[in-house]
Amino acid sequence: MNIHEYQAKELLAAYGVPVPEGGMAESVDAALTVAGGLPGPVWVVKAQIHAGGRGKGGGVAVCRSLDEVAAGAERILGMRLVTPQTGPEGKIVKKLWIEQGTAIAGELYLAVVLDRGAERLTVVASPDGGMDIEEVAERHPERVFATRLDGAHHIWPFQSRKLMFGCGLNARQTEQGVALVDNLARLCVDNDAVQAEINPLAVDGDGNLIALDAKMNFDESALKRNKKIAAMEDPDEADPLERRAAQLGVHYVRLNGYVGTMVNGAGLAMATMDAVKQAGAEPANFLDAGGGANADMVSKGFEIMLTDPKVRGILVNIFGGILRCDIVAEGVARAARRLCLNLPLVVRMEGTNVEAGRKILAESGLNITPAASMLEAARLIAEKTRPEAGI
Repeated sequence: MNIHEYQAKELLAAYGVPVPEGGMAESVDAALTVAGGLPGPVWVVKAQIHAGGRGKGGGVAVCRSLDEVAAGAERILGMRLVTPQTGPEGKIVKKLWIEQGTAIAGELYLAVVLDRGAERLTVVASPDGGMDIEEVAERHPERVFATRLDGAHHIWPFQSRKLMFGCGLNARQTEQGVALVDNLARLCVDNDAVQAEINPLAVDGDGNLIALDAKMNFDESALKRNKKIAAMEDPDEADPLERRAAQLGVHYVRLNGYVGTMVNGAGLAMATMDAVKQAGAEPANFLDAGGGANADMVSKGFEIMLTDPKVRGILVNIFGGILRCDIVAEGVARAARRLCLNLPLVVRMEGTNVEAGRKILAESGLNITPAASMLEAARLIAEKTRPEAGI
């Protein structure tokens, strides 16, 4: 789960990481009130969306008067902000972060991220802040430094000092950096964060370190034990179909393709999407109905898929175990009838009560194409959803 910059900075401040003074605003008047309570004479108005590259898209305004704050807030609020991370559809800006301007003498990069391969939180630092770290790593890998937390989720001072020395900091700044890294790592461990990125971590005019921007992502599976983090979720930032699926207990992620997929089990879902791509088509979603689904949930999952206007056909691939094939068939038939389905539908089922499930589909009177294997199912749906197929 992602959170906004203003929420990330509140967390950073709570863990002793220096951040500029600021406040959140949802109107021009509120922005002026926040700015009026800050020292000035420079303020920064920043769009709050779950995406990077906001400055490049016009979502950041550096203001040198309250009139400029008002103008910047009026321009940014309500705009459809398009950045490299939002895609061409962009995101509507509904919140702003107004903060005191900072004199910048230098910019670093600092992050704590989960290295899934090593099963460890890893601290990454670079003297080249304010840039995409992927670009720095590609062009100048020698300027990216990393160290892992130990098995007790602890980082030792000597590790942090080595990172800070690599960033070219002096002795006083290095000690600040050691404390900052320790606090940032503790924040991640305490709250099950999988990413806490500060870019840039600035050196201000007095030579002190300060977090000018922050991006955080948390393990959704751990939100039940992190109530404060869960409360930071912004429903406006979530995909409406994904939010609706979560309310139904269905694991759904929207993708950019056109073949809707319904599967039971995350591993089978991944294999099914691979098969669809190998057949020359593109999956429109990841939808795991789970082992405990019933006919009604299967039907609602169908409805969620069909709400996506990009979907040109549906592939159902079920291995019946706890979720029996006859239950899946009942749900598929119910959804197809209720929604007057007129898109290609390919169903492949194996496992518990598979013959009963196939019988239900065969006697449904619906235009359903059966498949004997996953690869055959993927080939059939790919053929039926090609642009030349008229779908």
